[in-house]
Amino acid sequence: MNSFQGKTVIITGASAGVGAATARAFAKQQAKLVLIARGQQALEKIAAELKRKTSVMTFAIDVTDTNKYIEMLKAVEQSFGAIHILVNNAGYHKRGDVEKNTAVDLAKMVDVNLRAPIELSTLTLPYIKKQPDGAIVNVGSLAGRTPLQGAATYSATKAGLRAFTYALAEELQDTSINVGVVSPGPIDTGFIMSELDDVEDIVFSQPMSSAEQVAHAIMQIADGQSTEISLPKASGWLTTLSYLFPKLRQILRPVLYRKGKAAKEKYRNKMS
Repeated sequence: MNSFQGKTVIITGASAGVGAATARAFAKQQAKLVLIARGQQALEKIAAELKRKTSVMTFAIDVTDTNKYIEMLKAVEQSFGAIHILVNNAGYHKRGDVEKNTAVDLAKMVDVNLRAPIELSTLTLPYIKKQPDGAIVNVGSLAGRTPLQGAATYSATKAGLRAFTYALAEELQDTSINVGVVSPGPIDTGFIMSELDDVEDIVFSQPMSSAEQVAHAIMQIADGQSTEISLPKASGWLTTLSYLFPKLRQILRPVLYRKGKAAKEKYRNKMS
């Protein structure tokens, strides 16, 4: 992997989980960090940790607030002199069947998971293109590779984000800008573990990845090693098969639900 030393990296959803792990990974290579999240206190905590290693700027903003994001880009370029990499990691998931969710919650998933990354990529791209090289990395999901009941809107947003990623990569194929998506299954973070009972059993049928493993994959994408990395790799193959052969997905679903239910119970006992 090439060095990211001195490069400016913007990370959304940076205060915890995958975002924080990604910030730590880039900090080890002395990249300049721009950390974005909604909570100022959590941002200050991770920033205090990483400022011992590198330069850090924090912005407590909602990723759907375009005007504040535009102001942030100007401030970052003025302070750090350049912007090289954008990691669209912020996400929102209101779990449950569509009819059990409110229209507001469904719209929020679309805004945070799909509209915001598209807008932020579009707004950041002119800054990245000023540099010799750069990257846009989107954090998707295995749910974006195959439909997932109980997460229909979330699955749709991640599928849309994946499609956007591939199309943007083709648009920029003649440039030195790397564009790609990381598509993880369940990750051992609060995003899932704090809502254990609300997560569909089938999700736990796949092996759990760590935030650090996802962060490493993000860095590989930023380095241009791939357009997409699925975690775990075998789960990526399974989602491809289930998407291409819907009847196979229907046949496997009961088996995967039983497997996931048993795994969930193990996680619950481990946490108690």
